[in-house]
Parts: sequence; C-alpha cells; structure tokens
Amino acid sequence: MTPGPRNLITDVPGLRVGNAQDVALKSGTTVLTADQSFAASVHVMGGAPGTRETDLLAPDKSVSKVDAITLSGGSAFGLDACSGVSDALRAQGRGYPVGDTVVPIVPGAILFDLLNGGDKGWDENPYRALGRAAFDGAGEDFALGTAGAGTGALTARHKGGLGSASLVLDTGITVGALVAANPLGSVTTPGDRHFWAAPFECDGEFGGLGPDSRAELGSPAPSLKAQAMGLAKPDKGNTTIAIVATDAALSKSQCQRLAVAAHDGIARAILPAHTPGDGDLVFGVSTGARPVAAETELGLIGHAASVCLARAIARAVFLATPAKGDLLPCWSAPHDLS
Repeated sequence: MTPGPRNLITDVPGLRVGNAQDVALKSGTTVLTADQSFAASVHVMGGAPGTRETDLLAPDKSVSKVDAITLSGGSAFGLDACSGVSDALRAQGRGYPVGDTVVPIVPGAILFDLLNGGDKGWDENPYRALGRAAFDGAGEDFALGTAGAGTGALTARHKGGLGSASLVLDTGITVGALVAANPLGSVTTPGDRHFWAAPFECDGEFGGLGPDSRAELGSPAPSLKAQAMGLAKPDKGNTTIAIVATDAALSKSQCQRLAVAAHDGIARAILPAHTPGDGDLVFGVSTGARPVAAETELGLIGHAASVCLARAIARAVFLATPAKGDLLPCWSAPHDLS
C-alpha cells in the first residue's frame, strides 16, 4: 500500500472536498461531495455525538445513497451547515427523487469549538453560509491543518485541525480518510514531539521523527485544553469526526463495516480515545467504481482505512498554523508546555 498522488481523500476518483472558515469566528466547515450520489453509512463510538441524518445511514433504512457529507465546527449550531449544502444541491436539482421533486440527503457531524477564543457573538447563525461556501468551493485539492472544520479544533496539548491521507492497494483500489481532530486526548506521547500514529507514517508526512522508543507510555500528559477553555473537567468540548472512503463497490452495510474498522485509526492516533466526553464517529463512503474480488478483500480495505485515519489525525495537528488568540500552541511552533 502506498499513498495516492495527492495523499488526500480525493485520490478516490470522483470525490471532491471544500472548506470554508471564518478567522474571527475561529471555526469552519468542510464538505465532501461528488458529481453522483454515493453509498454511505456511519458508526459512532464516542459518548457525546452531534449529528444530522445519521439514523438514515443504518443498513436497514430505505435511502441507500447520499449527496454530500458535512463536517463542521460550532457544536449544535454547526449542524446548520448541512442546510447550506442542501440549498446548493437543490439549486442543482440534485437529491433523492420523490414524485416531481428531489430532497438532498446531507448527513453531518459537528465538533465543539465554542470556547476556543474566537468571536462567537453572532446575531445570525453563520454555519449555513459556511456550508454553502464549502460546497461551492469543493475540488480535488484542499487545505489541511487550520482549515474548514478543523479551523478551531484543539487537542489535549496542541492545536488540532483538518487532516487527510490516502493509500492505493495492490489491487488498484484506493482508500482515503478525512478528519477534523478535536479530541479530549493527546495525539502525541508525553513530551509532545512523537505522534502516537508514527508507526504508520508514510514519507515523513508528519515530521518523520518516528515512534517514541520509551516504554510505559500509557499515562498521557495532563490535558491543557480544559484549563484553556475555562472548564473544570476535560470531559466537555471534544470530538473527532471523520470520513473514510473507497472506490471499491461496497453496499451500505459494508460501508458501515468500513466505518467500524476505521475507528481503530482513532485509537492508534489519540490517547485516550472514544471517551464519554468525545463524540467520535466515522462515516464510511463508497463510490462503487471498482468491483471487490473477494469477501476477504473487505478486511484489507478496512485496515487501510484505519491506517489512513491514524495518519490523517497526525497530519491535522502537524499542519496546524498559529493564529491570533489561539489558546494552545501548534505542534510545529516553538513552545514550552512544562
């Protein structure tokens, strides 16, 4: 398995991603879409998710394909980004056909970034406009780090962000991941330099420092995030939300299994993960362009998705950039966290 030419989820042919953000707000939205609707499902493992239309993605529900998926900051306010995406799709005449009308299907998930130092004193919810702008700007290339839904994200020790990565299997099947990393846990080992995801790094994509060679790393360094946000405990204001995608022809139920397997990537890149105070979830997506030769190949596709997601989380933090009013330092900036 080797990374695709962009090392982005858009290495899966047909997929496009758009970002929109507001620097003063310290928040934003990311949208994944394609020219045609695509199969999708979801799996939630965090204890505090914020979602829209995810019940529809269960394998036993009637709608088998979606038109876009939205990841957004803004907590519950950010779910309105899906409405902006729906507006754009409706203007294009796209959606689930019902008689002589169409209904755009736009599942979404949000992370909490309301206490990150940005100006949240809006009179009108800004996320609908951000969703529309992200959809309108979608393409094969897009920014990572402090961009889109990752603009205001924070980890336990560093500024979070938006990440992506891809792998091409020997069979020619492509797998990719897209993530907004805002976890309760840390993405680095104690000492703040080595990424937990280091064993899966490709071509020095997040610094090339390699794994931490020390033992007894199970107790992470204390969280700086809750203190920076003025919270008494770190079990509020977190979430890692992600999409994994492939061009392998997967059914809706197989997309759910893809999402389940990909959660291993969160556990490999963040410590602790899947806590009651996180809303961790993964959407699984298939464009259906390539046939799957055997059932056993599904396991390899799921494994590749988990590796892509672990790498994408590390890339999100590695590529984050400083901005005025930040509560936590960027991994790439000189800092002293003692």
